[in-house]
Amino acid sequence: MRIFILAENGQLGWELCRTLAPLGEIIAVDYPKIDLERPETVCELIREIKPALVVNAAAYTAVDLAETERERAAKINAIAPGLLAEECDRLGAMFFHYSTDYVFDGTKGSPYTESDTPNPLSVYGRSKLEGEQLVRKAGGAHLIFRTSWVYSMRGQGGFISKVMQWSRRQETLRMVTDQVSNPTWARMLAEVAAQIAVRGQKYVAERSGLYHLAGSGFASRLEWAKMILELDPNKQEQITKEILPALTADFPTPAERPLFSALDCSKFESTFDLKLPDWQTALRLAMQ
Repeated sequence: MRIFILAENGQLGWELCRTLAPLGEIIAVDYPKIDLERPETVCELIREIKPALVVNAAAYTAVDLAETERERAAKINAIAPGLLAEECDRLGAMFFHYSTDYVFDGTKGSPYTESDTPNPLSVYGRSKLEGEQLVRKAGGAHLIFRTSWVYSMRGQGGFISKVMQWSRRQETLRMVTDQVSNPTWARMLAEVAAQIAVRGQKYVAERSGLYHLAGSGFASRLEWAKMILELDPNKQEQITKEILPALTADFPTPAERPLFSALDCSKFESTFDLKLPDWQTALRLAMQ
């Protein structure tokens, strides 16, 4: 199987390259080799490569910056995935695409299912929702995975690395208690992609559509941060003495975030007979 992965250097793309490698030949690309603001060039590459599976782990994820870079967010998060899905349909290739809990407004008060009506609060959320719609419209053997609070142990920009950096600089940390969702380890998402891809195009085509896929259970940013510090392998480097609760309103940002945006993944679990472990177990594994 020839597999084409977009965003090989991202936290999810990096895991996908390693997890999907046993299934066949991996061709992985990232910016500037490919530019999703010019999706037609990526489609040309797909026509040349003729992959059996295309995995789009690329996205415009600068949530606050998207408020002013609307056109760029729309090109990368909406227009490009739609065109890639159309190209995959023409080739008879499988297409896996990732979306976000930010398509919801966070007011439901319980975990969201796929049948709940999206109502994104931000330009980023709207662009990701439009991407979902265009991929579904393209048809073909496609799977859209809505996920949330994706993390990995690579790089310095993720929530885990930020919490550990803060703990080495500040005696008091303030973490929000009113943002709640499912922390999701990127490696688990990648392993699921491999387990589904190996079942083949016909299997995927029969189950094409939108699914919620995230770590089981949910937590506030405060609860997540506390567990990160508890599992820190170099705890002796921490100078933090207390973590205080705060509200999202205490930290104004250009883009509005959903508060309770936890995802109900039961449709995915029953369809594929797979389930991500609870977020606490995954975090322990990730931080070992």
